[in-house]
Amino acid sequence: MTPPTPSTAAPLEVTDESTEKQTASPSSKGNESRSPGQLAWRRFKRDRTGVASAIIVILFFVIGLAAPLISKLYGKDPYTTYGLNTPGLLGDNGFPAKPNGGIDSEFWFGIDPQLGRDVFSFLLYAIRNSLLISTAITLLVMIFGVVIGITAGYLGGKTDWFLGRVIDILLAFPQQLFFVAFTPVILSLFVPANEDTPTWIVVVSLITLLVVFGWASIARLLRGQVLALREREFIEAAKVTGASPARIIFKELLPNLWTPILIQGTLLLPAMVTTEAGLAFIGVGMQDPTPDWGVMLGYAAGFYQNDITFLLFPGITMVIFVLAFNLLGDSLRDALDPKTKR
Repeated sequence: MTPPTPSTAAPLEVTDESTEKQTASPSSKGNESRSPGQLAWRRFKRDRTGVASAIIVILFFVIGLAAPLISKLYGKDPYTTYGLNTPGLLGDNGFPAKPNGGIDSEFWFGIDPQLGRDVFSFLLYAIRNSLLISTAITLLVMIFGVVIGITAGYLGGKTDWFLGRVIDILLAFPQQLFFVAFTPVILSLFVPANEDTPTWIVVVSLITLLVVFGWASIARLLRGQVLALREREFIEAAKVTGASPARIIFKELLPNLWTPILIQGTLLLPAMVTTEAGLAFIGVGMQDPTPDWGVMLGYAAGFYQNDITFLLFPGITMVIFVLAFNLLGDSLRDALDPKTKR
């Protein structure tokens, strides 16, 4: 009986090896040819919820930026009291004479009670003002948080100890109560009590307060990230080669921190929208007649028992925006860091 020749087993091994290469090569080559950003973008495009949320968020920003143009084409503005100027729009009780808040072909979202302002144009400018203020707050909070967090984590020592105590103090404050209590105090420093406060002073004071008390949590998060990264081999190698601290921060640390920075930014913006609207709702933020989400909700709260229409439009639009942005933040987190996806 003749022994089996080597040729009977060898082809099987070659076939298995070639099969493994054929099955593994497309994905491995595809992943190797793409940057981390391209891979994150590819994962994000597959998430239908994230894409839909991004479209909604972009649509809100486009509507806000184009509010003057849309209002001009619409033919109404948010400040004219149409109900007082045109007889028959408001009833004797001050509410719209027509049903559903006075919605018709002329006033698409109706008119508000007592004054008869156009709700549609008022809402356009409310979205514009709220998003501009919240975006400015978010950008400044992220800048301060990133700079202070990286500085504390990278330098360490007494600098880290001092900045850490400042962060602890800021996080210990009951922020909402502090905003309510100190906003009128700050405004009184610039404008006497018997004079009307200009809108720009209210905006500056609001942004200043929210930024001062908003950066601490971002700084603490990034400080922990930097403490973990500065002991890694590539940071030590950069120090050995004589790289300056600025080069290490911008070339080595920041590229590894973009994921938490972007995720925190997407989660912070909707939080600032609701905070700014809440302050306007209770009367310590933006004031009527300046269009704002919180102003509309606060004004409508006094009339919802008789006419809920004026309350629905600002409430529904704000819920849609905040929900879409939160979902966008979750999708962005899953795309940038797929290990967190469940």
